[in-house]
Amino acid sequence: MKTLAKLPVTIVTGFLGSGKTTLLRHMLDNAQGRRIAVIVNEFGELGIDGEILKQCSIGCSEEEANGRVYELANGCLCCTVQEEFFPVMRELVARRGDLDHILIETSGLALPKPLVQAFQWPEIRNACTVDAVITVVDSPAVAAGTFAAYPDQVDAQRKLDPNLDHESALHELFADQLASADLVVLNKADLIDAEGLAKVRAEVAEELPPAVKVIEASSGRLPLEVLLGVGAESEAHIDGRRTHHDSHHDGDEHDDHDHDAFDSISIDLPEADESLLLDALTQLVTEFGILRAKGFAAIPGKPMRLLIQGVGTRFDKHFDRAWRSDEARITRLVLIGQDLDAVQLQARLRKALGA
Repeated sequence: MKTLAKLPVTIVTGFLGSGKTTLLRHMLDNAQGRRIAVIVNEFGELGIDGEILKQCSIGCSEEEANGRVYELANGCLCCTVQEEFFPVMRELVARRGDLDHILIETSGLALPKPLVQAFQWPEIRNACTVDAVITVVDSPAVAAGTFAAYPDQVDAQRKLDPNLDHESALHELFADQLASADLVVLNKADLIDAEGLAKVRAEVAEELPPAVKVIEASSGRLPLEVLLGVGAESEAHIDGRRTHHDSHHDGDEHDDHDHDAFDSISIDLPEADESLLLDALTQLVTEFGILRAKGFAAIPGKPMRLLIQGVGTRFDKHFDRAWRSDEARITRLVLIGQDLDAVQLQARLRKALGA
């Protein structure tokens, strides 16, 4: 019986809206026969990204797809990695003869370092290796100085005093995502000019360990040969990567999580007029600084559900599949932001929809 080689694992990290799910979808669409398991860890209770991934044309039935897409319920990987991640990995390790690769999408606010360190645990280390940590960067957001796609609050603070950049929790999270990277994807490169892209590249380089490759992409479209087979063996050197969130950093006695301030709320609504819903969401995003809106809507008279993904005030929408006969035609949204009041937001949306 041949000894099984270590199963390569690629960890995809990056802020909300940077394009991680799009990159994963591209990788699955172009798997070329590779047998890939996916672990989705979304900052939100509903795991809507998992819904999106399950529609990928990865050449298997829905039942098989469900067996290949694992969702961890609580988005904060650094807090729940031991509780939820380990049983999923144990199951995948048991099936590793059936797999060629594992992809893990972290939540937009999770730190990659503790996850990579989990691959030092004997039961995982003997069976798996981290092929690469890929950090996806929202190039236009970095060019605008906001790092993630909600410019108003962060940019206002930044403009008051440019020296505050490193005091920003967001900037620290951004730096930590880069500090753990083996490959950096400057995504949405088509949305900024050459000068802006050069500025982003220079800013990113400041945070990177030497020898980390930086590549540009639009909508995550990159050859799999570039993304997979990096062979970084990240778990072997992750302890040497210094991040802002190391517990011993600068003698900081409180190692609290900067991202505790982020809320993820789920709202269920009845059928909704498409334009009314999008207008109302745009208004709420502007008023409450909502970072991300995602979910699906039931549009009166339409047999298919409308999938909605919003970053800041940019909304993408498309009809993704027909409503099944056994499911309720409802509108379900996840809103992510800081200090969000679920009751107030639900009331505002219902009023706007006349519900």
